Amino acid sequence: MCVLTLFTIMIVLEKYKTHALESGIIIALIIITMWLGYKYLDVHLNEYTYEEFLVVIWVPIGAVLCYFLNIYGALGGVLSTALTGTVASFLPVLNTKSEYLKKLPPAIYCGSFIGMSSVEIAPSISFVIVAGILSGVFLLVSKSIFLGIGGKLGMVAFGGVLMVSFVYWCYIWLGL
Repeated sequence: MCVLTLFTIMIVLEKYKTHALESGIIIALIIITMWLGYKYLDVHLNEYTYEEFLVVIWVPIGAVLCYFLNIYGALGGVLSTALTGTVASFLPVLNTKSEYLKKLPPAIYCGSFIGMSSVEIAPSISFVIVAGILSGVFLLVSKSIFLGIGGKLGMVAFGGVLMVSFVYWCYIWLGL
């Protein structure tokens, strides 16, 4: 929630550079809305659970598949994600009794959000793999968080790309 709040505040500050009053009002409304939503919406289970490791390994696989379709197949981010997600949605049909196959489409679809990044954001396949692994870890620990709230898979993918981008930026610009 903190990352989303900070990211939203940065967008507002970037858009309203010269309008301090409007920026302050918008930021206050965002913070109040997010605080009320977190306080009054039932977004957690009573017990904390983890996603299975064998499920989350499909996040980097989905990221790489979508990245290849996006960059090397020249399909674009949206079409690549749509194609990856559509193909993943048919995996449970291979064996309708398999509980494991039923859990794969969300993980692959989460990875596809990483793969839809442009070359300016994700400059190499190794970047996509590391972001996919990190997003897989985020998905692993966030199974019982934000249930019923839309955008969880995209936020998990965004968190992975954001963290890897920050490390990449530190490496390139700070010479670490």
